[in-house]
Amino acid sequence: MNAELPLVLVIDDEPQLLRFLSAALKSHDYRVLTAATAAEGERLALGHRPDAILLDLGLPDRDGLDVVRSLRTWGEIPVIVISARGQEDDKVEALESGANDYLTKPFGTRELLARIKVALRNRTPEAVASPVLEAGDLRVDLEQHVVMRDGVQVHLTPNEYRLLVALLRHPGKVLTHGQLLKEVWGSGNVQQTHYLRVYMNQLRHKLEDDPSRPRHLLTELGVGYRLVE
Repeated sequence: MNAELPLVLVIDDEPQLLRFLSAALKSHDYRVLTAATAAEGERLALGHRPDAILLDLGLPDRDGLDVVRSLRTWGEIPVIVISARGQEDDKVEALESGANDYLTKPFGTRELLARIKVALRNRTPEAVASPVLEAGDLRVDLEQHVVMRDGVQVHLTPNEYRLLVALLRHPGKVLTHGQLLKEVWGSGNVQQTHYLRVYMNQLRHKLEDDPSRPRHLLTELGVGYRLVE
């Protein structure tokens, strides 16, 4: 495979669509990576730095809008949303979240290829941020999913990890219960505040010197949580 050809990452949970898009893009001189979940898509994006990303919003593990916001914390890779959600509000929210373009399913191959060409033509040279988040003695490698505290690796569950990363992306800022629930568990769980209490307690036991008197993972009563160095 010619490494000079543009690399496109397709993130969609429909196997038939993944196969179709992969074949169509390869026949027009693109290299292709595919992922069926948000987690796998983010891992491939971090590891391979594609030239463009095609992203479905209805992913099984996280909403696609959360993926867009996450991608924008470390890079400016062009993101074209491909979704069955065709309402104007959906398009506006996707674009405001950081997507470059929006294509409603079903769509034609020629239109998709044209949108990709425009995205590639208009992209700017990317200054990619390091895929590492740090705060005080905490260091999280987003590519390897490794959490270190004072140089010692800390083993977190997937939900603990996503919660910590969400807080680390906004150090010092209060994140509401709804924001955290949506980012970690998806938009269908924004009322399940007991999830946060359980997992925040677990994080404090793993990351605080005194979990009963946390110094870094703080509660804002009735609002949410924030991380301070």
